[in-house]
Amino acid sequence: MFSRLQVRPVHGNRPRVQRHLSVFIALVFGANIAYAQADGMTLDEALRLSSQRSSLTKASAATVQASREAAARAGQLPDPMLKFGLENLPVEGPERWSTTRESMTMRRVAVEQQWVSADKRAARTDRARRATEAEEGNYLADLARVREETAKAWVTVLYTQRSLALVKAVEQQTAQDLMAVEASHRGAKASAGDVVQAQLALTQAQDAVRKSEQELKTAKLALARWTTVPVEAVADQAPTLVSHVSNLPIEDLEKYHPVVLKARRVIALADAETAVATRERRPDWSIEAGFSQRPQLSNMVSVGVSIPLPVNRVERQDRDVAERAAMGTKARLQYEDALRETQTEIRTLSSTLESLKDRLARLNAELLPAAHQQAELATAAYRAGTGSLSSVFGARKMLLEQQLQLTELEKEAALTWAKLEYHILPHGLALAGRTEQ
Repeated sequence: MFSRLQVRPVHGNRPRVQRHLSVFIALVFGANIAYAQADGMTLDEALRLSSQRSSLTKASAATVQASREAAARAGQLPDPMLKFGLENLPVEGPERWSTTRESMTMRRVAVEQQWVSADKRAARTDRARRATEAEEGNYLADLARVREETAKAWVTVLYTQRSLALVKAVEQQTAQDLMAVEASHRGAKASAGDVVQAQLALTQAQDAVRKSEQELKTAKLALARWTTVPVEAVADQAPTLVSHVSNLPIEDLEKYHPVVLKARRVIALADAETAVATRERRPDWSIEAGFSQRPQLSNMVSVGVSIPLPVNRVERQDRDVAERAAMGTKARLQYEDALRETQTEIRTLSSTLESLKDRLARLNAELLPAAHQQAELATAAYRAGTGSLSSVFGARKMLLEQQLQLTELEKEAALTWAKLEYHILPHGLALAGRTEQ
């Protein structure tokens, strides 16, 4: 990332270089501490804000509420129908258009009620309840997505902050290196080419800082998209990278994993639709009671029943039942596929996370200590007059590059953990199956 400085040993500058090395190592290994002491948004706070304020979850909650309102009226009888009429009105002769001179003319008022059987209304109520549960499944899926995206955005901000601290340490150290080389050049102990190399290294370091600052700004905007509030910084509290999702049985996946939960509820809705279609094969009767008023004769009361005649049940009602049954078969097949896909994804993410954690542990135990030791050996050789200043700069550069590599690996592991862990809904919310937080 940065050019190695070719500078001859300059004993007069050794105290300054030694001080620079001490500052450098403190910056590299203390960068995370500086962030840990600063206040910032925690992961739990980000998840709470996104769950409460996300427009996506609010829209899903509104859909659930609409479904509940529909379910409340599903088992009700249709509204009765009030009828008015004028019968036997003459249109010819001397009594034409008269409502009083013709004895057969009647003013009629009636009430008609469509009667839906109790079992049919119960089936409709159950279908509406299953539809509400399916909409709640959609809400929980949206909530899980919001939480997962929020967690990944928070992790990205965290590790971008850490990377920025490291590249700023590089910039500060490179600036100090340039000062040391310029002092050597003024003492005729370093060449102009060494100064140019140091200046180029500083330019590269400054550009790396600007790039990291833009990446951090972008990461903060992505997190603010979910929390709906500006994000200045996040707390430097790395997740533990421990997840128990891979050990969940199918029964728990159906309760807590939004994709599987949603697929299971779609099956229940399809079965309820089939039950309604089966009961709809029997037509609804309509009962009518009317009162007829005649000007010259006795008033009359009439009662009637209307019964639809299913003249082609095989091609109409039975087809509807078959359609709903086929949709139930589709829902079951989709559930099986969703379950297999979810289990495969969980196993893949779990395996990836364990591999990344093993790599992190090995590199932390072997790579960083070796890089640190290399920097110390290069410094000791320079102090003894057997090493060059460029070797010291190169060792420090290598130490920083290894630290940046580990930071990126930690970020990858944390993002994998977030995707795995936030597949699953909070147990209380998933068990309640409600939109309240």
